Amino acid sequence: MIIGGFLGSGKTTTLLKLGKHLSETGHKIAIIVNEIGEIGLDGDTLSSTGIVTEELTSGCICCTLKISMEYTLSQLSDDFQPDVIIIEPTGIAFPRQIKEDIALMKIDDLSFAPIVNIVDGTRFNTEIKQTPKFIVTQIEDAEILCINKVDIAEKEKVAEVRNFLEEINPEAEVIEFSAKEADEKFQRLIDLLAGKSKEREAREAINSIEASEVSSYSGELVIKDCELEEQKAEKYATDVLTSISKQVRLINPNFVGHIKIAMEYPGTLMKASITSSESVPNIEFFETKGKDCSLKFLSAVTNVEKEDLVKIVEGTIKEHLLQEEIPFSNKVKNLQTINIL
Repeated sequence: MIIGGFLGSGKTTTLLKLGKHLSETGHKIAIIVNEIGEIGLDGDTLSSTGIVTEELTSGCICCTLKISMEYTLSQLSDDFQPDVIIIEPTGIAFPRQIKEDIALMKIDDLSFAPIVNIVDGTRFNTEIKQTPKFIVTQIEDAEILCINKVDIAEKEKVAEVRNFLEEINPEAEVIEFSAKEADEKFQRLIDLLAGKSKEREAREAINSIEASEVSSYSGELVIKDCELEEQKAEKYATDVLTSISKQVRLINPNFVGHIKIAMEYPGTLMKASITSSESVPNIEFFETKGKDCSLKFLSAVTNVEKEDLVKIVEGTIKEHLLQEEIPFSNKVKNLQTINIL
């Protein structure tokens, strides 16, 4: 199963619900998560549920990580022997290229579910204006198009998005749901995924990173306060994301993408994110078995120069740690920047 969608569309939340359902119905599943930076955040979230999760970082699996994907699939098959492997590509990947690459690997007893692309019903109009060619290509790749976040999107907007999707890709099945709610609308996705992907003529490969018009920056800090209270962690994340959003808006008032923070301390993982210039911080807490204390961050937004993004994100994160008197190591580990503007 390949679950695609632009940055911040709700892929990880969808995978959490889908993985839970498949596990409860007796399937042995594994998830492969692809982050565009060296620091993986979504993998931590999924691993906290007990699902076998493998991370591919430092690139896009439809462009630069094909060898890593083949190795990971081979290892999962040998060591874990799952019934179902779910792939969550980075939000700037083309799922159809991933399927075509995997098909060439000639893995025994492999079949594909229909390719899924998730669309954010609350901000689609902004996405299509920010990076039109990229978004249209993702839509054309899909066999199932999911309009997510219908619980908070205006009905008129959802109807407009549906009309656009059906016009661009009339052969795809278009469904609407909220990934946060495991209801009959979400069940429709599960039912459709039981089908088989259609064979399509291979197309010329496209560098999705270049096509996306997205710059990214990620890193990790060591937090020295392992007794961090939930309320203090939540306040910190809210203040940081609000400040970063405000500064990025001065450069690109209509940015879309994903700015994420994950703070881990013994027994708890906090994940916080914003997905556009109009969104407010979304914060979730997960129980974990981890004992480390760290702060991981990943920012990937449209039409902002790399140098500006690095300065804003790193400066704001450190400034607010000092303000909240949360001790941390000055050493930032495993930083990576990608600039394709």
